[in-house]
Amino acid sequence: MRLYNTMSGGKEEFTPQNGNAVNMYVCGITAYDLCHIGHARSSVVFDVLVRYLRHKGYDVTFIRNFTDIDDKIIKRAAETDMDPAALAAKFIDEFYVDMDRLNVLRADVEPKCTEHIAEMIDLTGRLIEKGHAYAALNGDVYFRVRSFEGYGKLSGRKIEELESGARIAPGEQKEDPLDFALWKAAKPGEPSWDSPWGPGRPGWHLECSAMSEKYAPLPLDIHGGGQDLSFPHHENEIAQSEAATGKPFARYWVHNGFVQINSEKMSKSLGNFFTIRDILAQFHPETLRYFLLTMHYRSPLDFSFDALEEAEKGLKRVYAALRQMDEELTRSKWSKTELPAELSAELEKIESEWTRSMEDDLNTAGAMGQLFNAVRLSGRIVDDKALRKSEGAKALWQRIRSDVAEWAKVFGVFEREPAAFLDELKTSRAARKGIDPAKVEALMAARLEAKKAKNFEESDRIRDELAALGVEVKDTPQGPVWDA
Repeated sequence: MRLYNTMSGGKEEFTPQNGNAVNMYVCGITAYDLCHIGHARSSVVFDVLVRYLRHKGYDVTFIRNFTDIDDKIIKRAAETDMDPAALAAKFIDEFYVDMDRLNVLRADVEPKCTEHIAEMIDLTGRLIEKGHAYAALNGDVYFRVRSFEGYGKLSGRKIEELESGARIAPGEQKEDPLDFALWKAAKPGEPSWDSPWGPGRPGWHLECSAMSEKYAPLPLDIHGGGQDLSFPHHENEIAQSEAATGKPFARYWVHNGFVQINSEKMSKSLGNFFTIRDILAQFHPETLRYFLLTMHYRSPLDFSFDALEEAEKGLKRVYAALRQMDEELTRSKWSKTELPAELSAELEKIESEWTRSMEDDLNTAGAMGQLFNAVRLSGRIVDDKALRKSEGAKALWQRIRSDVAEWAKVFGVFEREPAAFLDELKTSRAARKGIDPAKVEALMAARLEAKKAKNFEESDRIRDELAALGVEVKDTPQGPVWDA
């Protein structure tokens, strides 16, 4: 498998450092608000990476932290008259609600900043001893950026470029404008912990260095997060950890791309900011997860509700094909007809291309394309009256269903029982369009009675009324069905 390594700027063969074991650390949320679409993308991307590595047989230890003390948390707590710890705990719980709905697996280790203060104090002390950090007279502790020769190697930024515009803010006691805080002296009314430099709290960058070192041997196999974290957060993590330990911090740096809203950067000030809850109020959670996987994880993702509508159609198409295969496979009698060899060869190519896509820097978009190719192959057999009832068709459908079940475990979509899921999707669409399912069912029953009475004029009138509501009616051998 090849992964794009931000550090080298290219794809590299992924080889764990310790046999079959893989240690992976991903920066989690700062718990002061509900998660937005950007959080959803990052969470789903790294969830699929973990799932695929395990699919390949690796023993993955997945670490994802929670920042539960930070300037943003303190500010929001003051605005809402809440205790900062209670506020953080509330939004960690809300994170789980959202991620459970998106079928994101829990990490193996989920450390919280406030539970690892001792480790952060220890790391800060080591950096001071080695001359990479210093304590200011006011109790702040800063990292000496110029003391770390490799600073900027992840983001490609040079010290000379960073100097331009760097300033020391009022109240800061830095030696150099480029230095960043490891420990912040306590301010009145803020949470604090005792330290050798006086009461205070850790800086944001410090926590990931301390917690990753505690739960995984350095270097980490994979360190991940959103593209926006590469500088300064991940750059500062590297400086802290490597200056303290003398070891490389991580071997592969994996970053997912930004989310744009209708081709613009997502921003509250622009009024185009969407939480996961905003989206799931209108669309089924699996629609959002599927949508997030239809674009390569490093590419910018342009979110719009129209794009979600299209994703929903794709999701529905796959589930409808799976339901159709399941129905075909209930047949008790099959002919001895064999399928043409090229159909089996076509499926073999689809299977190998699915793997090739996933091995090529986790190309879920390409892999999804192969799943659709398998679905289309199934449909061609359904449409062929000569092959449809053959044992060859049965064998191929069973193989496609097995493939899709395996791929679904990696994607985290298409795992549901098709008929039940399609009903859920129909209910979701009906609610979004303001359609009352009870009214539709009553009209469907009235239409059926009209047809039985051969009152076709009334039957057609009711069908037109349903169409005006946005309801599509299909007459099938099993009876009439509707969709929104």
